[in-house]
Amino acid sequence: MTEENGSDEIRSGTVLPARRTDIELVTDDHLTLVGELAEPLDRPAAGTLVTLHPLPTAQGFMDSHVLKKAAARLPALADIAVSRFNFRSVTSPRGTSEGVFGDGVSEGFDLRAAVTDVVDRGLPTPWLVGWSFGTEVVLKHGIEHVEAGTVAGVVLLSPPLHRTSDAELARWAEVAVPVVALVPEHDDFLQPAEAVERFAVAPSVRVVPVAGAKHLWVGERYVRIVLDAIADLVVPGSAPLPTSWPV
Repeated sequence: MTEENGSDEIRSGTVLPARRTDIELVTDDHLTLVGELAEPLDRPAAGTLVTLHPLPTAQGFMDSHVLKKAAARLPALADIAVSRFNFRSVTSPRGTSEGVFGDGVSEGFDLRAAVTDVVDRGLPTPWLVGWSFGTEVVLKHGIEHVEAGTVAGVVLLSPPLHRTSDAELARWAEVAVPVVALVPEHDDFLQPAEAVERFAVAPSVRVVPVAGAKHLWVGERYVRIVLDAIADLVVPGSAPLPTSWPV
């Protein structure tokens, strides 16, 4: 474990033990995307996340803090494998994904490549976890993976619904997997009351307001709320997650 101050308490900079593999995803339009897969260190995963990061043109990337902390903690604390990658054109310390920004349209190829990768690896019960712009990609393109039976559920963090039409939302009206939207009380783009209205065309989507939170989930309190919610959906009974290590 690496930790900012050497204590056993899990803090913002804590990175718990995991098997971490640099991955490359090849899209159907022949681009190579860079990413990382974090898996439990010495046992099989009990569940899997495919994460989709916030808006690239607003500094969103695979290391956006909630997703980075999910990869740092969930393999050890909940036996959850976490796949992160940079959308096309995006750079992080891991490297740069090929291509140009597609405003949520061509990123559907990126999502497909990421889902295919975890399925080909035999990882269990993949869940899509989109954050902000990542939710737009999920809502536009994720339905094909739900209908194909390759995705076990969906978590939407701070969905802005800027790029997602009501017609696209309506395709989620009767999906057979859980779809949960965590909506911050003080979100800059879509707050809980409006989210309930927008998602009314897709009653299968469960809107969960998060008191006090903002769009970027700043603060360890809100990160833990998000990770607890995700863990309990993907591996029921795994939350609340421990707040110290070793458990």
